[in-house]
Amino acid sequence: MSRTGTTPPLLLVAHGSRSDAADAVVRSLASAVAEHGPQVEICYVDVRGPKVVDAVLALQDRGYDGAVVVPAFLASGYHVRVDLPAQLAEAGADPARFPTTPALGPDPLLASAALHRLRDAGYRDGDAVVLAAAGSSDPSAVAEVRAAAGMLSALVGRRVRTGFAATGTPTVSALVEGLHAAGEERVAVASWLLAPGVFQNRLLESGADVVGGPLGVHDDVVRAVLTRYSAGLATIARAA
Repeated sequence: MSRTGTTPPLLLVAHGSRSDAADAVVRSLASAVAEHGPQVEICYVDVRGPKVVDAVLALQDRGYDGAVVVPAFLASGYHVRVDLPAQLAEAGADPARFPTTPALGPDPLLASAALHRLRDAGYRDGDAVVLAAAGSSDPSAVAEVRAAAGMLSALVGRRVRTGFAATGTPTVSALVEGLHAAGEERVAVASWLLAPGVFQNRLLESGADVVGGPLGVHDDVVRAVLTRYSAGLATIARAA
């Protein structure tokens, strides 16, 4: 337990971006989660500060000896599996008191959010659908994105293909072109991105008929964060 009788805070860990618009989404998400009760602190594994080490040390300086670490990532790539644990270890964070939850994705809640964003953009039942992620060189992260596509497929009632905006194949634009060439009248791209930026812009330039917005501060994204926080609190309680 952090401090005496105080519920441990939630440490929301994002990648970090030079885009102020992308950072605003992370901060808005933290605020939306905090409205449900948790004290939320933000840190980053790259690009921006405070870094994970600084955030953990700052919490300890304020008297907290634990927090639930929630990676605000849509798949468990290198940053989640390697960078984050290394930075927590550098800060001397006890894994039992600073448990790291799974990344936000894949999760049916996020698949639902992606479909809502797609419908808001003009998706029609029967459209061919591509789930578009940034991409990763980590096979496990790619597998998680494909699992998310399966979740979205269950919601739309037809196969959802997976494309990538940066790393990996097939690219989103190649998939869209191929689906049009195969006779699909309309192709919709669902964004598996948390915030706007370069990758979302690539989706908009993919040639798709409909492009859903990034997941952002959707109610289901907030629920996914809160679900992981609750599980992390249970982990801390068991270790007490």
